[in-house]
Amino acid sequence: MIGMSDAKKPINVAVIGTGRMGTHHTRTAANAPFANLLAVVDVDQTRAKALADQYGCEACKDVQELLARFPQVQAVTVSVPTIYHVPVAEPLLKKGVACLVEKPLAANPNDAKALADLAKANNTVLQVGHTERFNPGLRAVSALNLKPRFMDVQRVSPMTFRSLDIGVVMDMMIHDLDIVLHLANSKLKHVHAVGTSIISEHEDICNARLTFESGCVANITASRMALTTERRMRLFSDDAFVNLDYATRSGILVRKSAHADKLDEIRNLVLSGKDLSSMKYTDMVNVEPLAFDLPQGHEDQLTAQLDCFLDSVREGKPVVVDGAAGFAAVEAAKLIVQSIAEHQWQEDPTSVAN
Repeated sequence: MIGMSDAKKPINVAVIGTGRMGTHHTRTAANAPFANLLAVVDVDQTRAKALADQYGCEACKDVQELLARFPQVQAVTVSVPTIYHVPVAEPLLKKGVACLVEKPLAANPNDAKALADLAKANNTVLQVGHTERFNPGLRAVSALNLKPRFMDVQRVSPMTFRSLDIGVVMDMMIHDLDIVLHLANSKLKHVHAVGTSIISEHEDICNARLTFESGCVANITASRMALTTERRMRLFSDDAFVNLDYATRSGILVRKSAHADKLDEIRNLVLSGKDLSSMKYTDMVNVEPLAFDLPQGHEDQLTAQLDCFLDSVREGKPVVVDGAAGFAAVEAAKLIVQSIAEHQWQEDPTSVAN
């Protein structure tokens, strides 16, 4: 944490990884008013130098060169393939350099926990790049402080032919696992999942059912074989129903308490045996638009994420997605992949023609 007298000084930052996401992170850091982009890092020096020239910083080939040339670096965004998160982030955390690590935090729960524990032991900021936490729609849902009973989540899109080294659970569903775990705010009790491979060596489609100790149940579907892109969540609590579209940043809210008198009237009519088939249910309820607090200029989620990260480094504020949350998402993902492997697909012998 930086001293209060330095509260408005730019934070010296670097970005490790120059792939698709690394390029986005570099642009975001270069444009951030309170970030001083020192360098981009990649073993592919051609890509690193091209990106460095584009955004007016230096290029390094690895973490060791970064630390040697720029000992003043305070915060780093790690955007390399997941299997390299530990060897890249570990020496930085040991040196007290804050790390924003792309999701998932690590390739397996043991490595994820190791990074979370290392950050805690060194009193170093570790934030995990679950950017959906910075979606204004999800922020609006979180602000309602609902106790969910059931959540139904869909994240489907056409095949992009990226990230085929991992399955759809670690590639796409990991976003929703973090969200569901956050909203449920209860210990995960049971997981059952089915999935199948269509093109890649890993699952391309998955449906998972998560049960929590609170009794909350979440049904999550992820597919990278869809014809269109959809990112939606429906949440039911004792008092409310929320329908959120992440992509359009739009949603609706229906509160049971707002219709208590009308619901009592309808219930009494049903119990009396009255025919209500001519009545239109949607005319009986008040559907409210979900109130979003959109940032000035409608900043993108990467910018909001970086702002949170830099505030943590500068002022010691808690990060939105810490190492423990990153570990929990990876652990849930592992359980889902295990459940997929354990599921037995058996053909009904009675359906086979003689």
